[in-house]
Amino acid sequence: MILLFLGSWRSTLIIAVSIPLSILASVITLSLLGETINIMTLGGLALAVGILVDDATVEVENINRNLDMGKPVIQAILDGAQQIAVPALVSTLCICIVFLPMFFLGGVARYLFVPLAEAVIFAMLASYLLSRTLVPTIARYLLSPPVEGAAPSRNPLARAQQVFERGFEGIRLAYRGLLTRLIDRRVVFIPVFLTICLAAFLLIPRLGQNFFPDTDSGQLTLHLRAKTGTRIEETARLTDLVEAAIRREIPAAELDVILDNIGMPYSAINWMHGSSGVIGAADADILVSLKADHRPTADYVRALRQALPTEFPGVDFYFLPADIVTQILNFGLPAPIDVQIEGTDIQGNRRVADQMLTELRQVPGLVDLRIQQRFDYPKFDVAVDRTKAAQGGFTTRDVATSLLVSLSGSFQTTPTFFLNWQNGVNYNLATQTPQYRIQSLQDIQNISISAPTATRPGILADVTSITRGSEMAVLSHYNIRRVVDIHGAVQGRDLGAVGRDIQQIVGGRRTSGCSRGSPSPSCSSTC
Repeated sequence: MILLFLGSWRSTLIIAVSIPLSILASVITLSLLGETINIMTLGGLALAVGILVDDATVEVENINRNLDMGKPVIQAILDGAQQIAVPALVSTLCICIVFLPMFFLGGVARYLFVPLAEAVIFAMLASYLLSRTLVPTIARYLLSPPVEGAAPSRNPLARAQQVFERGFEGIRLAYRGLLTRLIDRRVVFIPVFLTICLAAFLLIPRLGQNFFPDTDSGQLTLHLRAKTGTRIEETARLTDLVEAAIRREIPAAELDVILDNIGMPYSAINWMHGSSGVIGAADADILVSLKADHRPTADYVRALRQALPTEFPGVDFYFLPADIVTQILNFGLPAPIDVQIEGTDIQGNRRVADQMLTELRQVPGLVDLRIQQRFDYPKFDVAVDRTKAAQGGFTTRDVATSLLVSLSGSFQTTPTFFLNWQNGVNYNLATQTPQYRIQSLQDIQNISISAPTATRPGILADVTSITRGSEMAVLSHYNIRRVVDIHGAVQGRDLGAVGRDIQQIVGGRRTSGCSRGSPSPSCSSTC
């Protein structure tokens, strides 16, 4: 393109040399500041390439203009450089100033956009310095004044450039005529032009606000949560049914892989670093990977949001961030929106969360709303009758130990090891009632209890009474205090607009609703 406009391979070579040197100077400066080559710095360098051409192009074009005026080569170079020194500096600084506000950002945005701004600014400053030093030096050896009376060049490249110049001259003359007519009618043109410019501000309410552009990675992660207390075998069966429903929704030609993760991970490290909000055996993650040529992933997500709750009533479905960018921007949370109700009265916080959840369901574009903490985890309350236990020679500790060993194993209370002398490996030995032997409340009541002071073994039903109850399935804390989280996602609307609606609801609840829910709560939202 530069060769087409200038029509000189010598001038094109001068400009082509200055561009990579400017980028190299920017890379060296970034390295000295401890930055790396990443997506943001590469984006900044790519953005600067189109601007880097300007300094050298204007310099070379002005030198050629002075040469056409009949000046000697050295004088033409000095005059050409002097004439545009200040305008080029002002133009470069104006471009650099545009990126200056990025240095005042905070949080994750600062770490993302400051390297981009640094890459552009350093490349621009290097380009200006090279246009003042290297470009005139190379021009001294490559450029020469035009020869008067020389025959027109028969070079095909030169002829193509002449044809382009004639066509561009026609466009320039047409633009000049249009500009002349508009200046003659400036009384009408100026008000109309200003009105159109001001009317553009009417589009501001329709512009969405998001922290980062949406990406289609060809992956989706669906989280399902059955009723609290569901056994993992039942969750696995339910997951198979949901997977079949997904296969019916997504064509086989576009479906690549489906992977299921059911229940809690065995490793505590994996559980700590998980971001799907798993709280028990009733949870499962379904990871779906699509092939290269597929419909927009958002369309499948929207269709599954509508179909799955109808087909599987009583099961909660919500979609997790599938790509690494969204996971990082969510700061490890399973949703981009998190409203936290914090207070000393957890049941009061629950009532506030239920009321706020009803209000949040009215916000357009807010989907996958749910309360992360479950309050209906089934349990059995075992109350020991101390009088009956004492009559049989049992203490409360004896009853609790017998129940713990039968249901959870003896390894925590009395660790036992077996050493294999042949290979020198220690094996853990634990005593526990097989799970298939505990299938009903009657089986729990028939658990055998023993004690050193007891004359004969007894059963749990002799000295205890068992009642059904419920408790929280998971406890979450923020600054030591318990919290209740309301998670949600966005669909069909920008995150900024949804966040403003949520802030209004949270703000109203701070002043009126929260104080009724718990003695001294505080409501907070992260969007």
